[in-house]
Parts: sequence; C-alpha cells; structure tokens
Amino acid sequence: MPFFVYILFSSTKEKFYIGFTSDIEQRILCHNQKSKGFTGNNNDWKIVYTETFSEKTEAIAREKQIKSWKSKSKIQELIKNKE
Repeated sequence: MPFFVYILFSSTKEKFYIGFTSDIEQRILCHNQKSKGFTGNNNDWKIVYTETFSEKTEAIAREKQIKSWKSKSKIQELIKNKE
C-alpha cells in the first residue's frame, strides 16, 4: 500500500498544510469539510504537491522534514521544482 506526503494550499488563508496519508482522495475530502482543526475553517484546500512512499515510516519522516523547514518560500520552491 502506498503512502503519500502531500501539501495543500488554501487561497483564502494563503497558507500551506503538510500531511501524510494512505488514502489521498479521502483525506482531501476530510480537509474540505467544515470541522475543528487547522484546515476546518475553510473548504478551498487544493493539493499542490505529493510524494509517494512504499513505507509508512518513510512518509512520516519526510512529512516531519518538510514541516521542520517552517519556511513558506522553501515549500514554494519544492512545489515549483516538482513541476
């Protein structure tokens, strides 16, 4: 089963969200439902970046690495270079 690291972008919030999942389609649906949490206030989240991993531990490590950057410009550069 593949695992995905993904980056979402909300144009309303002008923010990125980084996560990992084994079911990316279901996960984006959850993010766009009104609920509690960081993504819950908006329903305009779009996937702007994904990476695929065969091991869950690899996906978790990559998610943590990207989150540790704490840099919008570095995330934008990652997205740009993937295209």
